[in-house]
Amino acid sequence: MELTPEWYWPRLVCPIHRTKLNSLRDVLQCEAGHVFPVYEGIPFLLVPDGEPMYPPFADPLVYRASQSVDPNEIDPFVQQNLIRTNGKLYWSLRGKLTRYPIPELPLPEGEGRSFLDVGSNWGRWTIAAARKGYRAIGMDVSLSGARAGRRVARQLGVEARFIVGDARRMPFLDKTFDVCFSFSVLQHFEKRLARQAVEEMARVTNAGGRTLVQMANRFGLLQMVNQARQALRRDPSPFRVHYWTPRELRTLFNDIIGPSQIYPAGFFSLDAQGADLDMLAWREAMLVRISETLRRASRHFPPLASMADSLY
Repeated sequence: MELTPEWYWPRLVCPIHRTKLNSLRDVLQCEAGHVFPVYEGIPFLLVPDGEPMYPPFADPLVYRASQSVDPNEIDPFVQQNLIRTNGKLYWSLRGKLTRYPIPELPLPEGEGRSFLDVGSNWGRWTIAAARKGYRAIGMDVSLSGARAGRRVARQLGVEARFIVGDARRMPFLDKTFDVCFSFSVLQHFEKRLARQAVEEMARVTNAGGRTLVQMANRFGLLQMVNQARQALRRDPSPFRVHYWTPRELRTLFNDIIGPSQIYPAGFFSLDAQGADLDMLAWREAMLVRISETLRRASRHFPPLASMADSLY
């Protein structure tokens, strides 16, 4: 699906006042005089406000020109950051990828509808959406991640765009996207910050549009073990996984977005992707197969979904 810059640039706004942005050479400037750089075609629309951003990827103050990347090799950024973006199931593949782990997007065919991936990093879900016929844009706090996403999309011949922005202050006009998606991002936010991000997702989604967000389930079989570990370690990090009950999630999304449904994204992991079975070591592949079996079984036995570790 062709995605020209002309489609989304007029929908970008100043993340401070949501006012129109004017393009001036390599910067964007709003009517109030706030100036935002554009690095290699990627708008940089972050606002330092004292709130924490995810440390491994929040690199807004350092910019270096892109290094050349062999178009026949897996991008080094993806190789190096695989565990951070895809989870511990991919540990044996770090630095050894022979193809990109692009998941299967659990949505209907795009048919040209607009799609925002909130917290896209190097763009695995953005690319999955573009392949499925969406006009896909990935947004992340990491300039390095956005640049990697741009490189990977070009390498794979996929039409996708990337910007640098904050989920709590999205630099888009109201009602810009048909679909607003986020995976393995909001579960790392403190609950008040997650609520801000969901409010922003509601704002930028069209009337009649759809949001799809993955979160960690407090009652997940593996997550109950992980919560006990967190308590024993007294993990103070605001970016540890924050757990929600299904009831809390329904209340949050019903109040902010509208009538919502909850269904399992995976068991025994927060990121079990059936599309990557051929890549995983046998133990990890077995967990994913079990997860897929339980996920299918939950359609016929809904109470099973309450024990899923990862929820949509």
